[in-house]
Amino acid sequence: MKITRALISVSDKSGLDAFARGLHDLGVELLSTGGSAAYLRGIGLPVVEVSDYTGYPECFDGRVKTLHPKVHGGFLYQRENPEHVARATELGVPPIDLLVVNLYPFEQTIAKPGVTFEDAVENIDIGGPAMLRGACKNHSSVTVITDPADYAPVLEEMQNNSGSTHLKTRERLAIKVFQRTAAYDTAIANYLAKEQSTEGCYSANVPFYQTLRNGDNPHQKASLYGNFGDYFEKLQGKELSYTNVLDIEGAVALALEFKRPTVAILKHTNPCGVGCDDDDLRAAWDKAFETDRQAPFGGVIVTNRPLTERLARVISEIFTDVIIAPDFEADARAILQKKKNLRLMQVNMEAFSKWQDSNPIIRSAPGGLMVMDRDIRALGLQDLEEKSVTKRPPSKEELEAMRFTWKVCKHVKSNAIVFGAHDRTLGIGAGQMSRVDSCRIAVWKAQEAGLSLEGSVVASDAMFPFPDGLIAAANAGATAAIQPGGSVKDPEVIAAADERGMSMVFTGFRHFLH
Repeated sequence: MKITRALISVSDKSGLDAFARGLHDLGVELLSTGGSAAYLRGIGLPVVEVSDYTGYPECFDGRVKTLHPKVHGGFLYQRENPEHVARATELGVPPIDLLVVNLYPFEQTIAKPGVTFEDAVENIDIGGPAMLRGACKNHSSVTVITDPADYAPVLEEMQNNSGSTHLKTRERLAIKVFQRTAAYDTAIANYLAKEQSTEGCYSANVPFYQTLRNGDNPHQKASLYGNFGDYFEKLQGKELSYTNVLDIEGAVALALEFKRPTVAILKHTNPCGVGCDDDDLRAAWDKAFETDRQAPFGGVIVTNRPLTERLARVISEIFTDVIIAPDFEADARAILQKKKNLRLMQVNMEAFSKWQDSNPIIRSAPGGLMVMDRDIRALGLQDLEEKSVTKRPPSKEELEAMRFTWKVCKHVKSNAIVFGAHDRTLGIGAGQMSRVDSCRIAVWKAQEAGLSLEGSVVASDAMFPFPDGLIAAANAGATAAIQPGGSVKDPEVIAAADERGMSMVFTGFRHFLH
């Protein structure tokens, strides 16, 4: 379909100069509005103002410019329909064969600090989406561009085809436009929903980011959508897989729980070991690694401080899938880059934290989706001293260990049990059908690692439903426990703790992960 007339109305003028000149050289008449028309005149191109074209002035502070039958008719009438062609001639509606529109920057506007509701509303484009939708409906005849990245290929195709574009090109561009208008409408709906919430519909329109190496298994395809690159930069290594992304998110969420310099080792999104040290990340690593020397093989390592050369030297000796840090010392990079398949991920902790604070968890469900508030921070740690339910209150050291183990336990999956001290994990049990089995596994893991549980604190992500789990922890050497409470058997659990001289607090909050 040869292009004879184009309407250009863009807020983003990048790349427009060369494209518009190319259209002019091909003999295409240029229609335009407001700032776009002024820009085209400024680069020496002849342009017809839409208001002159329609014979109707812009009005209401520019809110109405292109909403006119001569504009929309020029897009929508079917060129192959003799009745449409005759009616267009009768009404004086020439064809408009190319539409170039990018929308008012609504998303950029609402992202500005302190934006007012009035400013946001003024940046809701009306004429642009209306034109885009109308022209795309008639893509059998009309070429529609909303992304400046498409200027060059479309112009080249026109130059090679006597001013025409191919149907497949117009189809591709139309799909791209409808994806853009859907995302635009979603952004508006979600913004307005903050002012007045509704459960009528959940909207999400997320752009493609990259194809992933594989899903859970090599035979499963997977893709990543959104703006992952705003939070993470892959410095080296193999392509990311579906499980890598899950591990990365879980690892950073765990690291953000701690203000002290921290190293955590994870496998299958479960913490294997966590250590803190105020002076040396290498010392923090030793505490984390000693918890479980086998599980880190092929696992994920995360730090909440720049990764040092001393730490890089020791972890370079271990086969690791992903290492995540807010930065890497130059000497650390030099050591780790020798392992070309090792994925090094640099995380913007501040940006990730803000994303986490403002975005729910979304997962598929039969026939649709489930949306859940994110469990962002470990709860119930305020005024912990006042939450003791046993005869013996916890000591200062036990309280510190409670705070540490509770934060780790929050990130362990399903019937989580964590033994630890104020700065390290000692034994972790996860993923069991009964809590007492998780406790037994955590004790066994500690024994395998050669770590004593004498004087340790045990944390449970949900209530102890029976005394058996607590008794198993006490028998292993734990002197204190932190748990949500809330079982009908709480009096029996408390009595079991008192009989063994244990201190125990009820946080009042559960942090269970399925």
